[in-house]
Amino acid sequence: MLVLVVDSSTPAVTAALAEVTADAVALRALRCTVDARAHGELLAPQVEAVLADVGARPGDLGAIVAGLGPGPFTGLRVGLVTAATIGQVLGIPTYGVCSLDGIGHPTATPATATPATAAPSTTASATESGPVAAGDAPAGRAPAGARRVLVAADARRKEVYWAVYDESGQRIAGPAVDAPAVAAAQARELAVTVAVGDGAHRYADVLGLPLRAEPRYPDAAALVALAAERIRAGAPGEALTPLYLRRPDAVAATSRKSVLP
Repeated sequence: MLVLVVDSSTPAVTAALAEVTADAVALRALRCTVDARAHGELLAPQVEAVLADVGARPGDLGAIVAGLGPGPFTGLRVGLVTAATIGQVLGIPTYGVCSLDGIGHPTATPATATPATAAPSTTASATESGPVAAGDAPAGRAPAGARRVLVAADARRKEVYWAVYDESGQRIAGPAVDAPAVAAAQARELAVTVAVGDGAHRYADVLGLPLRAEPRYPDAAALVALAAERIRAGAPGEALTPLYLRRPDAVAATSRKSVLP
């Protein structure tokens, strides 16, 4: 089955096509451009581009996987609205995955991303992976020898979106949004050994953890691998509910404002 993957929860605007079979997930085309101010301008053309890369049409799609965030309000909405609209028009199911899971997944590999000033590049790669559970689990001290990973994405306002994963990719804490110092304290409590993600690099001095270089942003192959079990089972499509984790800056007025001098 040909599956469209989109994520706009971070500055990396991603569209990809993956082939999901009974026992494998193969990434066939990828466009990823890092530009925090152009999600709306970039995503739709990138969806069109990955379809053209493999000679496919929208009608060839069997499902859509979208990163649910957490992420900034405006950018995150672009990906979710795009995914929901395409799914509704084509009558195919949509599946959501926490975007941080796409960084913490043990098979996540760095996406080939192009800067905003360059033309988007396309890469095709293959990976085989079974689904990894992504639900919350009770937190606790790590067993001896276990590796735990802090995934941190830049949330602006001097904060990070963060979650902690065990070595199998199971999320054991988060997602949450906090000051880097708070995330660092939680990481110490959970015996985290390494950090990854663009937020981890940005606040490396505060987190005080060894850094994993990649991936900095949600990995398309990991996102579809996390939804693979649902796709193979033909599970009903899901509402793509965004993980904002905090209120938007815009709020409703609490009183009327006089326009008279």
